[in-house]
Amino acid sequence: MSVNELPIYERLRERARQIVSSHPEPDFYSDHPLANRESRQFYSKDSVIIRLKSCVSVHLENDFGHGMIHAEKVCLDAGSLMIIEADKADYSPDFTRRRIRVVQCAALLHDIYRKRKNHALHSADFARDLLQSYPLTAPEVNDIFLAIRNHEAFQDTTPPDTPEGQLVSDCLYDADKFRWGPDNFYDTLWDMVSFLNPPLSVFIARYPKGMESLARIKDTFRTETGKKYGPQFIDIGLSIGRELFHIIQTEFNDDISPPVR
Repeated sequence: MSVNELPIYERLRERARQIVSSHPEPDFYSDHPLANRESRQFYSKDSVIIRLKSCVSVHLENDFGHGMIHAEKVCLDAGSLMIIEADKADYSPDFTRRRIRVVQCAALLHDIYRKRKNHALHSADFARDLLQSYPLTAPEVNDIFLAIRNHEAFQDTTPPDTPEGQLVSDCLYDADKFRWGPDNFYDTLWDMVSFLNPPLSVFIARYPKGMESLARIKDTFRTETGKKYGPQFIDIGLSIGRELFHIIQTEFNDDISPPVR
């Protein structure tokens, strides 16, 4: 089957991925290689995270653009943000490791019920119940619960009682919103479209509003590190989105408006 014979959204996904690949990686990764490596190692080796990954892979509603790939990326970046911010806060090594565990647990579980209305609340309730059997303290579980509850953009939040709890919420939020950059056009958008399968005309009509929402995210990052790097993620995403929209209107013009016979 040639590229032009593929279903329309598969063709758009391939073009979008080509555009993403032509853009630079966000500076967050090159500026903080040690934190990113440490977070990845923790994710791969910590016994609690390994146990939780196995559970999440079974329960996660995986076909709405926020599956295991999304959860793992949020997990890794949330861990990196925690490492960077914990160093600034002068946390002890042992406390930092526990905070990495807490934020990575929150990241793995934050979209467990993504397809439900008020998914943040449902996911938070599920996490709180599930983690009762894990080797976590009651305050740690509460920090995870509130972080998941607080991770949606443009929604009211419930402030945690401690600065440490607030940092978990903020790291989870920022790592999740990093995904609104290049990842949105590489995976997330097409997973959602595959699930919803809207007519192309509807997709096109909604595209400008989606770009407006993307732009609004730039001012919502919460950690010091997120505020520094988050806007670049979004700017790259906006650049990709604009280029893709131009391609849709030119290369895919016949698919949008079939010729009159």
